[in-house]
Amino acid sequence: MTELRIEKTAIEGLLVVRTPINVDNRGWFKENWQREKMVALGLPDFRPVQQNISYNQRRGAIRGIHAEPWDKFVSLASGSVFGAWVDLRPGPGFGTVVTLEMGVDVAVFVPYGVANSYQALEDVTTYSYLVDAHWSPEARSRYTYVNLFDPALGIAWPIGREESLVSDADLSHPLLADVTPMARPERGVVILGANGQLGSALRALLPGALALGRAELDVTDPAAVARFDFSQADTVINATGFTAVDDAETDGGRRRAWAVNATAVAHLAAAARQHDFTLVHVSSDYVFDGSRLEHDEDEPLSPLGVYGQSKAAGELAAMGAPRHLVVRTSWLVGNGKNFVATMATLADRGVSPSVIADTDGRLTFADDLAAAILHLVERGATGIYNFSNGGPAMSWHEIARLVFELRGRDAADVRAVTTEEYNAGRSHVAPRPPHSVFSLARIRATGFEPPEAADSLRAYLAP
Repeated sequence: MTELRIEKTAIEGLLVVRTPINVDNRGWFKENWQREKMVALGLPDFRPVQQNISYNQRRGAIRGIHAEPWDKFVSLASGSVFGAWVDLRPGPGFGTVVTLEMGVDVAVFVPYGVANSYQALEDVTTYSYLVDAHWSPEARSRYTYVNLFDPALGIAWPIGREESLVSDADLSHPLLADVTPMARPERGVVILGANGQLGSALRALLPGALALGRAELDVTDPAAVARFDFSQADTVINATGFTAVDDAETDGGRRRAWAVNATAVAHLAAAARQHDFTLVHVSSDYVFDGSRLEHDEDEPLSPLGVYGQSKAAGELAAMGAPRHLVVRTSWLVGNGKNFVATMATLADRGVSPSVIADTDGRLTFADDLAAAILHLVERGATGIYNFSNGGPAMSWHEIARLVFELRGRDAADVRAVTTEEYNAGRSHVAPRPPHSVFSLARIRATGFEPPEAADSLRAYLAP
């Protein structure tokens, strides 16, 4: 038995792992993959999600040369091979070849963009490899190939071409001179909940982002999230949310609120750990009971109702992602059904509504929230940030009066009522925080000044 060793090669990042073998009268045993020990010796913190096994019945079987869109860790369960690797990444190392004979005591870490191949030197050779991304037809479309027998590579296969077993596909791969280098693509932004009010605003600011609605990815389905290829995502913005606050107090709504606002976020945090992206999660003022006149980011969670409880749980789940950004917001207004749009419609129809006057907060316009999120993402911010529009705190009643004035109606047409009066006779009413005013000091310290709520309201209602 020898000590575990890791050796560098002529290809940057291609590492040879010498694995101790324990032998007795029954056979042998090895720790084929041991993350803690191998990372301590210099192997990248490889996090495999799929294992593949290639069984080679006859000596001379040869496979490759394939560069694939993931890192891989190759080893043998039986037999021996002659391995050959070609660097197909752009740069001065392009075309560099490394060859090595492998037995069961040798493994190789193959980085993204380095092409892999081998020839079985014994009958019944079993070749195994771990990869850190799931195979899919889309992933296969990003493979890059080079020909096994290209003279420019100079690979001296121990068993000659005439005696080798090679697939027609492998024989048809291009020569090195015709290969386009395989660059690791820049990782981008994924927007979840892209059809909602905030999602639509984010899409407008990030036209190059991958925008997904529920039809494209149901975040409440753990299998769908696990299958989804996040490998090209640097940042995932979760703008999904169950926002029917009163419905959350019903049996069906309670289950849906928890599924969307909490459990789904746990699925995304797991994906973030696997694929190494920053998870941006949007939360709510409902995570507080409203007993304080102003809420800062360090206030302990204290939700009153089911909706707030599910949002608080979602925050905690998001923090399970190694890189996470939680943005709390209040009283969202965007393109779609919202309080301001409802009040404007009532004003235009000549209706005189009764509106709650004993709660206060600030409106948050979706366009301004999207700009704040983008600002934080671009600066690599993590942790928790509050965001709403700026200006004085207002009650729902005061906001409705301003909407009526902007629509040419008399503000006195909006009647003030208490929360208790408004809820009288209603069933399944969610408790609401009486004070939803956020401290904006932390977001301002990053250089972002929230626009005044009244100014954004005027722009929102402008013809």
